[in-house]
Amino acid sequence: MERAQIQEWEKLYEEQNLSKEQLLTYLRQMWEIRYFEDTVYELLGRDVIKGASHLYAGEEAVAVGAIGAMRDDDLITSTHRGHGHCHARGDALAKGAEEKQEHLNKMMAELCGKATGYCKGRGGSMHIADVEKGNLGATGIVGGNIPVATGAALALKMRGEDRAVICFFGDGASNTGNFHEALNLASTWCLPVVYVVENNLYGMSVPFRCASAKLDIADRACAYGIPGKVVDGMNVLAVRAAVQEALERARQGLGPSLIECKTYRYYGHSRSDPRKYRTKEEEAEWHSRDAILGLREFMLKIGLATEEELDAVEARAEQAVNQAVDFAMKSPDPSPEEVEQDVYAPLFTTAADVEREAKLREQVRQSKEMQQIDYRQAIQEALREEMRRDERVFVMGEDVGLYGGAYGATRGLFEEFGPERVRDTPISEAIIGGAAVGAAMVGMRPVAEIMYVDFTPLAMDQIANQGAKNRYMFGGKTTVPMVIRTEGGAGRSIAAHHSQSLEALWLHFPGIFVVMPSTPYDAKGLLKTAIRDDNPVMFIEHKVLYGVKGPVPEEDYIIPFGVADVKRAGTDVTVVAYSRMLHRALEAAEILAKEGISVEVIDPRTLKPLDLDTIVKSVQKTGRIVGVTEAYKTGSFVSELFTLVNEVAFDWLDAPMVRVTALDVPVPMSAPLEDAAVPSVERIVAGIRQALK
Repeated sequence: MERAQIQEWEKLYEEQNLSKEQLLTYLRQMWEIRYFEDTVYELLGRDVIKGASHLYAGEEAVAVGAIGAMRDDDLITSTHRGHGHCHARGDALAKGAEEKQEHLNKMMAELCGKATGYCKGRGGSMHIADVEKGNLGATGIVGGNIPVATGAALALKMRGEDRAVICFFGDGASNTGNFHEALNLASTWCLPVVYVVENNLYGMSVPFRCASAKLDIADRACAYGIPGKVVDGMNVLAVRAAVQEALERARQGLGPSLIECKTYRYYGHSRSDPRKYRTKEEEAEWHSRDAILGLREFMLKIGLATEEELDAVEARAEQAVNQAVDFAMKSPDPSPEEVEQDVYAPLFTTAADVEREAKLREQVRQSKEMQQIDYRQAIQEALREEMRRDERVFVMGEDVGLYGGAYGATRGLFEEFGPERVRDTPISEAIIGGAAVGAAMVGMRPVAEIMYVDFTPLAMDQIANQGAKNRYMFGGKTTVPMVIRTEGGAGRSIAAHHSQSLEALWLHFPGIFVVMPSTPYDAKGLLKTAIRDDNPVMFIEHKVLYGVKGPVPEEDYIIPFGVADVKRAGTDVTVVAYSRMLHRALEAAEILAKEGISVEVIDPRTLKPLDLDTIVKSVQKTGRIVGVTEAYKTGSFVSELFTLVNEVAFDWLDAPMVRVTALDVPVPMSAPLEDAAVPSVERIVAGIRQALK
């Protein structure tokens, strides 16, 4: 180490007022990460650790330096190359040698897929998390954690806490839409988040110079009006100093910062990567700047520690990793009987709630004096009442403020609750979804509006891969109580990008509920339940129903999920319909009643969880079933429903099941074509007649 380098290290050491013990801790943590990664590489080669694992060796100074600047109550989000972040954070919070070893044990057990791992073996290398201690988890989606971190920072700001979030990601993530959407929102809302880019020069095998015309990612910060800084990612003290400054800025309410750490991964992208795209000379040059050896040499040069002390630190690190391997090897595999556990948080409603709602529903049907409000007002009332009841509830989305959302369902909320709890966002669906995930994981209850269900695929990674899967992947140790409000369906002649019924997309993902109310009564009660529930909920309204009126109780009520409603009793045929199609099915039933045909019409209300029992009991009574949906025929909810009915009630069927669906064409704009594309009352009547043949 040359004199100029020593002086640079010494300046950083003195400016941060660090102790010998702190430096020895940083050295130990970096050695433990290095030995951990080297060991993982060897275990992967022996097929002891299975699947993909992206090693952090070489980048230790970034994780240790950044996390060394944090307080215990701060938060992090991590990446697919996240072992270093997980270890540095967990070790910093562990009290005493025993807890530190336990932390390392849980990490190794998780990578080995053991029941004793942090996530019970469900997350593995790319999805390791310790949410209870502020590690909101790693993600296998490049850039997938950036919106989540931003949402977590939003939650901290809304609660007036001076905590902050550090978001780690690689150079490749800086070229994703998540990066730009998140930085734009964080700077606009002045959120307490520090974005730490680990620029290791390669996105898999592609050099960063081939993926960006601008080689310093930190230069992009100026586009968002925030500080951007490049630091030596091989110098733990330089990283710590930069992050500490950014954290102080965040705590003062001055908003986010972007720190680019120039670093290097010693291994390839994954173990199978031969690294043919890099030269031996390049690798040797970066190894000569090794972060661990640099700190060791500095402490020796200034007489802060002896050779014996430093050797002992390394030996203890190696021993700790060996103990972690021994623990993992002796740990049990997860029980196959537990494979379906923790996909969903427990429902808060009870059997008593189900019984109470059934009685209330009957009162609503029979009452002639109950207030009549429209579907839009029912949504407004549900939001207003829940926001008054629980200060953690807030609304965010495009034009939800004074404009009141795409169809006015949030109108009036801004005036009562103000811009803090009714937040207009940029036109950025991914950050709307991802920020909702992060805020929910940190204890808020966001209701995020995405204008049209057609736009929800733009946020699919954030809602499905992060929000819906986090609880399960992280071993059941987190909840994501968020609602995504959106609307779908045809009827306004606004063509294929604003008129689809895409509920089947969201039914496919485990971990998220799908709710589609058809009446004002159902809309209000189900939305209140969705807001109180601890699971992600896709709440899909229909654009044509906002003006439909119906009776709604004035008292507070909820409608439990997974409880279908028999809207019309009958004996000859069962019709299952929901959303706008429920109304058309009821019209069809009325027409056929004049011919003496008794049609039972069932509204599932929630497509997931689905009340299959009520539908099956009806089929057992009628022997016939017709499914009606405004969605495309191929892959629709009705197709899934019929599979379920076939599995449990085939012997009760007296005729083939009949689907009445939209045609498999993009929804046309022309009104006559649009009408032809979706089920009409006449088509539903014809479908019922077909079932009765």
